Amino acid sequence: MKRYFTLFLLNFIGVTLFAQKNNFQNYAIQTLDSIYSKFGNTKNQLLAEKYPFDENFKADYLDNNQQAAQQKKYAYLWPFSGSFSAVNTLMELPKTKKAFQFILDKKVLMGLQEYRDESRSPIGYASYLNTAPPSDRFYDDNIWLGIDFTDSYIHTKKINYLTSAKEIWNFVKSGEDDKLGGGVYWCEQKKESKNTCSNAPASVFALKLFMATNDRYYLEEGERLYEWTKRNLQDPEDKLYWDNMQLNGKIGKAKFSYNAGQMLQAAALLYKLTKNKQYLEDAQQLAEACLGYFFEKSGELSFPKLKNSNLWFHAVMMRGYMELAAVNGNQKYLAIFYENLEFAWKHMRDKEGLFSPDWTLKDQHQSKWLLDQCAFVEMYARLAKAGY
Repeated sequence: MKRYFTLFLLNFIGVTLFAQKNNFQNYAIQTLDSIYSKFGNTKNQLLAEKYPFDENFKADYLDNNQQAAQQKKYAYLWPFSGSFSAVNTLMELPKTKKAFQFILDKKVLMGLQEYRDESRSPIGYASYLNTAPPSDRFYDDNIWLGIDFTDSYIHTKKINYLTSAKEIWNFVKSGEDDKLGGGVYWCEQKKESKNTCSNAPASVFALKLFMATNDRYYLEEGERLYEWTKRNLQDPEDKLYWDNMQLNGKIGKAKFSYNAGQMLQAAALLYKLTKNKQYLEDAQQLAEACLGYFFEKSGELSFPKLKNSNLWFHAVMMRGYMELAAVNGNQKYLAIFYENLEFAWKHMRDKEGLFSPDWTLKDQHQSKWLLDQCAFVEMYARLAKAGY
């Protein structure tokens, strides 16, 4: 992989970088460039999962010890998909749209094709490469891709993006049945639980498909999945969201920022599309709940700081806050993210342009995870789009 691929391309097509008023846009571009120079390679468009490469790395998020124990040269689908979201978000910025659509088509989607699984029906994306032994297929992994493909279509009107999104929707629908009154499973090979991470984003996915097609079927699906998730997985005490419900009705009560963030985004989108004020009330209530739970006050700082957690979870939570600001005009929460991301740029970034995930600054994590880096690109680009 040629170093500084992204900066080279942008300068080639005449995009001016590093103007003072576009700091966050520049931060996003520089970080993406670091990703391709450190995680990329000269043989294909795939990315490594860890930098430096860690031969002992085990993907504990797979819930499959056998697959996790196998040494993998390239990233699993989930962290790779973070590069799709990162490039997509930069593509939404007017001055860089052309450059990043080129990167999307020639790098991201060419790499993504390596995860496409046509050996099983319906077609979907597997958690690892299609040239390796068959791997599990996760509905949430596919939903994140579906959201990105739909966003790509909305911002370019390129029909093949929408075709890909609809194909993924077909896969997602195959993961729902009548058990527990509906809801999408987490994993095709382990239909043991229905998770917030596979239902809240499915609602967002459906609502975006409605925005892309004006087909009311998707609006109805988005509303139905939102209501199912709220009814079954919302904690009535603090209004946040539990992680999952097993088929025996037992609740997994962990709370993660991306789960709440996707319900926040779905509520804001539903208000935008239906004008039902209950959805706006839901969104505003959840926004405050997230602020109280996923941020913490520090005596040394003038703003609430993000708690240590999966950084990409926080990036997905920010999508919800972005959507809320778009419908109610309140910049309060985005200003808090701005302060956090300025802090991260100054204190959490190493000499190679990569970020530690530790907001306390106690552990600088010599090993860097691909998805963490993609999360920062996405967050900087989203705030740049919002005018920061």
